[in-house]
Amino acid sequence: MPALPSPILLVDDDYTNNFLNAKLLQRFDATAQVLTALNGQEALDVLRTHCQSPSRRCPVLVFLDINMPVMDGIAFLQSFQHLPPAQQQDVVVIMLTTSLNPRDLARVQALPVAGFLSKPLTEDKVTQVLADYFPPSPAVH
Repeated sequence: MPALPSPILLVDDDYTNNFLNAKLLQRFDATAQVLTALNGQEALDVLRTHCQSPSRRCPVLVFLDINMPVMDGIAFLQSFQHLPPAQQQDVVVIMLTTSLNPRDLARVQALPVAGFLSKPLTEDKVTQVLADYFPPSPAVH
């Protein structure tokens, strides 16, 4: 599967999770660049910085934890949906969390989240997300 042309953003307050997930994505060649944020506020700042206009600097895939200090994943999603369209456009948000609590799932139903994965992130999970949300373009003859 070809690498995504734009960065992947990892949002988790656990440095070790971010480090291991970044290494997995790099080893798997899922993207040329992995960005990290330690909470939802940092993630919004990354999007505001990298997504001023549609470009290859804007993350196209976000793996988002739910439970974080400062701004949790749900508050991030609530703020994300109010960003200018250029900062939301073509961004796929996947919840990557240890909490698949039905209460948490119900809280995000109306928010812009594409799917849910339980931690840890694995090569199989990355492959499935890429296949589901970033299918290869048909070859032009």
